Amino acid sequence: MQNRLLEIIETSNKKSDVPDFRIGDTIDVHQKLLDGQKERTQVFSGTVIARSGTGVREMVTVRHLVQGEGVERIFPIHSPRIAKIEIKKAGMVRRAKLYYLRKRVGKKTKIKNDVKRQGVIDKALKAAAEAGTRAAQDAAAKTKAEGGTSKRSAKKALKAAEAATKKK
Repeated sequence: MQNRLLEIIETSNKKSDVPDFRIGDTIDVHQKLLDGQKERTQVFSGTVIARSGTGVREMVTVRHLVQGEGVERIFPIHSPRIAKIEIKKAGMVRRAKLYYLRKRVGKKTKIKNDVKRQGVIDKALKAAAEAGTRAAQDAAAKTKAEGGTSKRSAKKALKAAEAATKKK
């Protein structure tokens, strides 16, 4: 009884847009941060060295080097603070955990490329970029058809009006 209730709650909190990334992949994790009143996103790029947990409690450990010093962060995949996860490069490894990378420096930390999966990732990134440009073009056409102005042109007009009032 209790397990079914937990499953229902967990499935409602699970993200559906999590990409299929594996151990050894290089990913970008876009994390939402609060700076006073503003919310911004910060990107953490690195290699996935471990995944643990299942369902909503799934975590991923990402490692990258900063000025010769290794930095590891553990992210909950389904957290509302994670804006998105992007796969940059597919890696091919034969281990479930890459903790041995902690002891290595420089070229010894290289991971083989998974060429087959990289082709699929490149196609998906290209399709997403095309969809984004298409959506932007549609939005611009819609505002133009309605007789409205875009944010950029409205900002330019506002600056021109301010400059004209300053001259007077």
